[in-house]
Amino acid sequence: MNILIVNNTPIPATKYGGTERIIWWLGRELNRLGHQVTYLVGAGSTCPFAKVLIYDPAVDINAQVPDDIDVVHFQFQVQGFTKKPYIITVHNNPGGAQLDLNSVFVSANHAQRHGSSVFVHNAIDTADYQVPDLNKKGTHTHFLAKAAWRVKNVKGAIDVATKSGNKLVVLGGTRLNLKMGLRFTPNLNVRFKGMVGDEAKSVVMNSSKALLFPVLWHEPFGIAIIESLYFGCPVFGTPYGSLPELVPAEVGLLSASKTELAAGLKNVESFSKQYCHQYAADNFNIVKMAAGYLALYERVLNGQTLNSAKPELTNHDQPKYLPWNN
Repeated sequence: MNILIVNNTPIPATKYGGTERIIWWLGRELNRLGHQVTYLVGAGSTCPFAKVLIYDPAVDINAQVPDDIDVVHFQFQVQGFTKKPYIITVHNNPGGAQLDLNSVFVSANHAQRHGSSVFVHNAIDTADYQVPDLNKKGTHTHFLAKAAWRVKNVKGAIDVATKSGNKLVVLGGTRLNLKMGLRFTPNLNVRFKGMVGDEAKSVVMNSSKALLFPVLWHEPFGIAIIESLYFGCPVFGTPYGSLPELVPAEVGLLSASKTELAAGLKNVESFSKQYCHQYAADNFNIVKMAAGYLALYERVLNGQTLNSAKPELTNHDQPKYLPWNN
């Protein structure tokens, strides 16, 4: 199969870049399976295993797709594309807009909230990470997300870590959001490392007790969850979006109460690092993700649409920030 993967940003991701990393891993696995992969992506992109074309938002998308492509996999909503069979992965929470009939979501909850049942779970390619040392004793907890983005709730993670007597290493973003009322003092047990690549991130997770992930929105997926579990770190987060789907009780604790999360964190050693690792490796690996997308490619190549009606957010009355309690 000749597959075109389209995104409007460059690859590879050097540090932050969830979508960029997902499509890189997907393309590499499809190539390993014997498919021909081409990327149509942002300027400055390079790739050793696939042909790279440069996406131009000012040019009709039909004109940018080569004639020999069998199926196109978009990573953003497009209008008026008719040249080839295609699917569109929805990576975010797009709000109230109607989405394309061939939209695919990244978790069952993500799909359900838009009146769909079509999803493929994200995955990680473990080849890009250090081998986890599952016998290593944790020295800190970690937060992995855009720290300046309020829905990711770094302040909540700091509160939980502090309340439970743990150090916190913050990974992600270029700054902490001081507008949220954060006031750092020299004795606060928080280290901010900013944007880091997979190697530096692996070092932090290999020595971590747990991921703190108290998001204040319905998280579509959360690659940080799977990365952390792969390194044997249980997840302490809020019960929103995909988290109940991804984090069963054996690998973490979900609560909207910082007190409950902090109390649970004091018993973090009750979770098995080996079980967390194996759970992630078994359920969120690149082989499963590629197989899921190949099945959807076949459906559209056979003339089917993925959804019977255009997906659309089913509940428009959700608050901007979901509850976070003491």
